[in-house]
Amino acid sequence: MSQTIVRPDGKPRCRWCAAAPEFLDYHDKEWGFPEDDDFRLFEKLSLEGFQSGLSWRTILAKRGNFRKAFRKFNYNKIAKFTARDVDRLLQDKGIVRHRGKIEAVINNAQRAVELARKEGSLAAFVWRYEPVPQTAAAPQTASTSPESVALSKALKKLGWKFVGPTTVYAFMQAMGLINDHVEDCIIRRKVAGDRRKFRSPLKSRASKDA
Repeated sequence: MSQTIVRPDGKPRCRWCAAAPEFLDYHDKEWGFPEDDDFRLFEKLSLEGFQSGLSWRTILAKRGNFRKAFRKFNYNKIAKFTARDVDRLLQDKGIVRHRGKIEAVINNAQRAVELARKEGSLAAFVWRYEPVPQTAAAPQTASTSPESVALSKALKKLGWKFVGPTTVYAFMQAMGLINDHVEDCIIRRKVAGDRRKFRSPLKSRASKDA
């Protein structure tokens, strides 16, 4: 079976983006493009945690509600959430009402504040685990990688929750630490172009420390 599918515009894309109507826009405009905004990175890690045991379509459909409930994933604000906020979120029908996952986001926000204070930004820490860029696209069959295992272990050591290797790998795919669009997908070339222009947070920090 081909790894691509031709969409209505006649151009090939990763086959998975045809699984739901809303996936096409997400695939074309977000998935795989390099991201260094701390709150976007934190949002994706949080939503991947919520996805555990569910489908990405469910989470994507509720993303607007999640953003409203979690203060646009500003971890500085979420870190101050209390038990009253947990109760509030458990009553919010617009999100996934799972106490463990909600409490994990609050815990992770507190850890993100600590990490950003130490590293300069969440992005500077995360991008340390960027793999060596592939010269060719790999089949979309992997669910983990050595780098996702390493990042998962590092986050867990710092006290983060719901950040297993599979969750972290999906995060790395989506946030552009790797370009996992298949070889013939038209978006792969766009992502590659963005990656060439992207200034790594590691380089930005090195400039500040010099």
